[in-house]
Amino acid sequence: MSGAADTEMEDIMADIEKRPVGITETVLRDAHQSLIATRMPTEIMLPIIDTMDKVGYHAVECWGGATFDASLRFLKEDPWERLRKLRAGFKNTKLQMLLRGQNILGYKHYPDDVVNYFVEKSIANGIDIIRIFDCLNDMRNLETSVKACKKEGGHAQVTLVYTLGDAYTLDYWMNICKTIESMGADSICIKDMSGLLLPYEAEKLIKAMKSATSLPIELHTHYTSGVASMTYMKAVEAGCDIIDTAISPFSMGTSQPATEVMVEAFKGTPYDTGLDQKLLAEIADHFRPYREECLKNGLMDVKVLGVNIKTLMYQVPGGMLSNMVKQLKEQNASDKYQAVLEEIPRVRKDFGEPPLVTPSSQIVGTQAVMNVLMGERYKVATDQTKDLLSGRYGTTVKPFNAEVQKKIIGDRDVITCRPADLLEPGLPKFEEEVKEWKQQDEDTLSYALFPQVAVEFFKYRLAQQKKVDLEKADTKNGAYPA
Repeated sequence: MSGAADTEMEDIMADIEKRPVGITETVLRDAHQSLIATRMPTEIMLPIIDTMDKVGYHAVECWGGATFDASLRFLKEDPWERLRKLRAGFKNTKLQMLLRGQNILGYKHYPDDVVNYFVEKSIANGIDIIRIFDCLNDMRNLETSVKACKKEGGHAQVTLVYTLGDAYTLDYWMNICKTIESMGADSICIKDMSGLLLPYEAEKLIKAMKSATSLPIELHTHYTSGVASMTYMKAVEAGCDIIDTAISPFSMGTSQPATEVMVEAFKGTPYDTGLDQKLLAEIADHFRPYREECLKNGLMDVKVLGVNIKTLMYQVPGGMLSNMVKQLKEQNASDKYQAVLEEIPRVRKDFGEPPLVTPSSQIVGTQAVMNVLMGERYKVATDQTKDLLSGRYGTTVKPFNAEVQKKIIGDRDVITCRPADLLEPGLPKFEEEVKEWKQQDEDTLSYALFPQVAVEFFKYRLAQQKKVDLEKADTKNGAYPA
């Protein structure tokens, strides 16, 4: 009986058109961003690049997201130099980055001239594919990045930030796909940052999107809720073209499903990736000692390696949860954890049901914490909350709660235009302010995004160049005597 069943299954598989699924490897960006707060130094990456370059990945995600800030702030590395080194090593593999649209890699909107220049320099330094998203799925905030990417000869991948809510119907996603295609994008990514996309919902979503667009579709999810591998299986069967995975030592938990596991799962099927497990084993062997080191020194917390079903209940990404716990601890209010979790969906609804991703996740999360601690909803609001409710981040899928909006911003003007339309060109100002420290064109952009952090790094870099004894330098206060 089992033999007959096996034969029948093989016949079914043989009838399915061969459609190898592409694999984007995330270990050099999102995997370590999710598991060790983006602390992997370049020196850990470089020795394994030759092997990674032989695998035949669709792409390697290696830049953007939080890597830029973390490189400057914590690792004392120039992110541009990291990119150039990676580009020199990856001779046959496309390099991919994550860009927050008009926010670039920061937490506010930047003028168009800064966005254009950043995209230009990213591609010039080695990026092939730019994955572009907006925290509100406001496509107006992606237009400048997409045009700049296409102008520089890059691959513009426009992103749908996946979330749940009454407004997020299949029609909603299909209409956005049509908008993205009309923008001139080269592909579409579904960014499921919280691990909310369930397997059979993924099947429905992919089929609906495929009916609305001819563009390739990539799926990015996290293992946080425990369903990601199953979601990938159903998505690929439904027509998904590319999936994001992480080499096993930096997979699972709040990261992506393991590369080797997904490669093996599709082996011998019409979706066979064709990737060599021996090469993947070499890559895993390289990163495994570093994983053990991170566990030993506390950089990797075992808490991020398990399944957190609360993600599905409250739509809270892992990074947002950890930030919220930290805020409560600082206020000696850890006992308010459950109350804040329950407050987050209420705040989100009041704020037009935005997806919870940087920076909207921080805005909603911080506001929920303040509401609970104050014992009165919206008694105090952050500047970011006021900007959101006055339209300065863009348009949300549903209207704001009018009473809440009135309480927080009063008679403040609410804008309906693309927020960046109100911004003056920024490059001349940044060029002038950074000229004392500038050693390369890219320094202007580092400064534009993170002024204080960048200057601190520039001081450190100069000290290194002048061979300053750092044991004598006052690094805490940024004093590096020559």
